[in-house]
Amino acid sequence: MITGLKVAVVVDNPSWILPHAERLVELARERGATATLARAYEEVSGGDVAFLLGCTAIAPASARARSRINLVVHESSLPQGRGFAPVAWQVLEGRTRIPVVLFEAADELDAGPIYLRDEIRLTGYELNDDIRRLQGEATVTLCMRFLEQYPNVAPQPQIGQATAYKRRTPDDSRLDPDRSLREQFNLLRVVDNERYPAFFDVDGHRYILKILPGLKQP
Repeated sequence: MITGLKVAVVVDNPSWILPHAERLVELARERGATATLARAYEEVSGGDVAFLLGCTAIAPASARARSRINLVVHESSLPQGRGFAPVAWQVLEGRTRIPVVLFEAADELDAGPIYLRDEIRLTGYELNDDIRRLQGEATVTLCMRFLEQYPNVAPQPQIGQATAYKRRTPDDSRLDPDRSLREQFNLLRVVDNERYPAFFDVDGHRYILKILPGLKQP
C-alpha cells in the first residue's frame, strides 16, 4: 500500500534516468506517498523505501541505514551480468529480451536479494534513445509495483554462478572500417552520439560516425 509511505529516489549524477526518476516521484505522490528526489545519498533523511537509480557510487552502509529498505534496478538475470552497462552488452550479444530485476542494495555490487523481475523486449532496431526510454519505463513500472505490494513482497536470494560486465569506455565505440555496417549495427545501436560516439580510424585519421533514425520506408 503506497499511501503514507516515505519514499526517496536517489540519482547521484546527471544521468539520462533523471526524467524517469522524476516521473517515479510524481506517481508515488499521486498515490499518497511522501516522495522526494535526492541528488546525493546525504540528502536522504530517512524513511521507508529508497530507490537508488543510475547511481555511480555504491551506497555505504551508513546511507542505507537511513531507510528501511534500499532498492536498485539492474537489467540482467542476476547473479549473471552484474556490473556495468548490462543493456548495452546484451544488445551487443544479440539479445532481444533483456531481464530487469529489482533487488536490495548490499555492500557487494549487485549482490542483494531480488524482489521483483520483469523484462524489456526489443525488436532489434531500436537505437540508444529508444532503448533508454524502454529501460526507464521498466524501471518506473518495477518500482511502482514494489510500492503497491510493500510490505507484502518477499525477497529471493540470488542463485547461481555470478558473472560481471566490465565498464564501457569511449574506445568500446570503435568501428572496424573493414567490416560492414550490418555486421556492426548492434554497436551503432548502443553508442551515444554526444558522449561516446561511434568512430573509426583510416590511415591514422579518425572519423566520427553518428546514427539517427530516418524516415520509415513505405
